[in-house]
Amino acid sequence: MNAVRFRNRARVSVVAVATVVAVCAGLTMVSASTASRSPDSVLSAGPSAGRLNLDKATIPQLQRAMNSGRFSSVELTRFYLERIRRLNPKLHAVITTNPDAVSEAAASDQRRHEGKTLGPIDGISVLLKDNIDTHDRQGTTAGSLALAQSRPAADAFLVQRLRAAGAVIIGKANLSEWANFRSSQSSSGWSAVGGQTANPYALDRNPCGSSSGSGVAVAADLTTVAIGSETDGSIVCPSGANGDVGIKPTLGLISRTGVVPISAEQDTAGPIARNTTDAAVLLGVLAGIAAGVFAAKSSGSARILAWVGLGLIALVVVASITLAEPINSKFRRLPEGQIPERAEQYRITWRRFHAWRTVTALAALACLAAAAV
Repeated sequence: MNAVRFRNRARVSVVAVATVVAVCAGLTMVSASTASRSPDSVLSAGPSAGRLNLDKATIPQLQRAMNSGRFSSVELTRFYLERIRRLNPKLHAVITTNPDAVSEAAASDQRRHEGKTLGPIDGISVLLKDNIDTHDRQGTTAGSLALAQSRPAADAFLVQRLRAAGAVIIGKANLSEWANFRSSQSSSGWSAVGGQTANPYALDRNPCGSSSGSGVAVAADLTTVAIGSETDGSIVCPSGANGDVGIKPTLGLISRTGVVPISAEQDTAGPIARNTTDAAVLLGVLAGIAAGVFAAKSSGSARILAWVGLGLIALVVVASITLAEPINSKFRRLPEGQIPERAEQYRITWRRFHAWRTVTALAALACLAAAAV
């Protein structure tokens, strides 16, 4: 009886080991075939039989294709890197590619294999305008030779959000140097570091700026999506000129921490994509404010409210000194016969002044109270 049980257990063990070996061998074969095939065999930047047209595909479609094993994030990344290598010498849309992009894509593929994807842009290639800080082996130059050796100490907050969502940072996009705040004679899309960005539809036409490289790269299928920044037209203009979808978000929706600044009242980063779906997906990932920003804004607002309150109090004091006494003096100087006739007018004038003074004083106190909260 014991011998029979032993043989049965032995058979089960052999079957289990064989199953594990078969699964591992299958995974190894799939991995090897994925690594050996060319990305061009499964991906294209236009209509092509048997290949996914990246020019028309949306991020959700790319995710479904990667989930089904049609291609990997590594293949998608290598496809874009090869297109940058071939097309960028004419387009000048990309200042630098990320030397760690393929490694980031491989990490995404591993997460996908383990069923631990981080969100809708996990494994998706994102190109950043080169005025957005990254703490990696890329610089952040704003297109200027003055920052050619710049290595930021930390990722911009929006880059932190992209990394947390699993995005592959494929590189940095060219731009109008200093985001077109270099001089009144600056050219859209030109920077000392990246040269003159060219419109992909007509190389001698204006790509618009200042997020020229971001707009051109998306239109030319050098990346799935890109991030631009805008003070006045720098996302929407290159998006329009290059046939993209660009969104300038409401000020404050996306953190500006780690983005080279121009105007505190107008600057914001935003998505540039080939379709509205991708622009919306990327906007959802980017939205968020760095810790401490609200506290700083609250502190600034408190100071403003305090100054407004003090100013209103000063106005009440000055008005009381300069207006109240003249009103009384004018009434006292009236001939006795006119006093009864003008008394009602005097009372109306005084009541109006007193009402204004009361409301202003209350507004001042409200400002001071709000500043103290």
